[in-house]
Amino acid sequence: MKKKLIGSLLVGAMALSLAACGGSSKNTAESGAAESAAAGETAAAASDASGSGVEDGVLTIAMECAYSPYNWSQPDDSNGAVPIADSDEYANGYDIMMAKKICEANDWKLEVQKLDWDSLIPAVQAGTVDATIAGQSMTKDREEQVDFAGPYLYASIVGLTLQDSKYADAKGVSDLAGVSCTSQSGTIWYTNCLPQIKDANIQEPAESAPAMLIALESKSIDFVCTDMPTALGAVNTYPDMKILDFSDTDDNFQVSDEDVNIGIAVRKGNTELKDKINSVLSGMTKDDFDEMMNEAIKIAPTSAE
Repeated sequence: MKKKLIGSLLVGAMALSLAACGGSSKNTAESGAAESAAAGETAAAASDASGSGVEDGVLTIAMECAYSPYNWSQPDDSNGAVPIADSDEYANGYDIMMAKKICEANDWKLEVQKLDWDSLIPAVQAGTVDATIAGQSMTKDREEQVDFAGPYLYASIVGLTLQDSKYADAKGVSDLAGVSCTSQSGTIWYTNCLPQIKDANIQEPAESAPAMLIALESKSIDFVCTDMPTALGAVNTYPDMKILDFSDTDDNFQVSDEDVNIGIAVRKGNTELKDKINSVLSGMTKDDFDEMMNEAIKIAPTSAE
């Protein structure tokens, strides 16, 4: 049923993707909201007729395939990588490991779609994918658009700088005053954390996690805010980077549980799929999540694209 729906929902998905990119005018915002609502109603009606959307036995998920160690692309199926739809590349990482566990428990096949970050939520809303497993935090803003299963990871907020940077010995957020910084677009790192730095020189957001790291490596900025898994993957790729972790101090980034709880997005109201995913996650502990993430970091690519 899901496959038959994709063509009819394509227009709605394209409209949502454009809305995600965002215009600054009121008319653009109102138009995007109207299109999103219309596409959501269409997807909801379709889902009412087809249940969880996995009646075909294939769980279709979306991710960037460029967000190591959560997910990345590689040229072959080594270390358990799976094919990316409409591509000659393969996807791997923590998100793939988790998706495979969910599919195994439910006797589903797995299909991976590669989408950019801002298109992930719209794809779920439009029904072109069943879920996103992409390292997304379970924020209130996102929960207004989709439902989340999980958490499937708890990720603390940290920073990255270069080892020869004047900020390399920072012991807290206050030591970062005046720093030139950025983070990935559409993340709480950029919208919630960077503004907490006094007199921060916040640059334009990076389009992706790799772009964020390249900006730091090239010294166009001095600091990026991210989460611990992404930081661990970064120092694996860039040995000259240093993680700044203020979590054991009183001078840390102030975040809520929703900022560090990482979830799996499904269409709003799709309780059947959400419950099936949660039935797998509920049998796992934080230590299980961390162990799997450590395995993902070990096999992550060690050279930047």
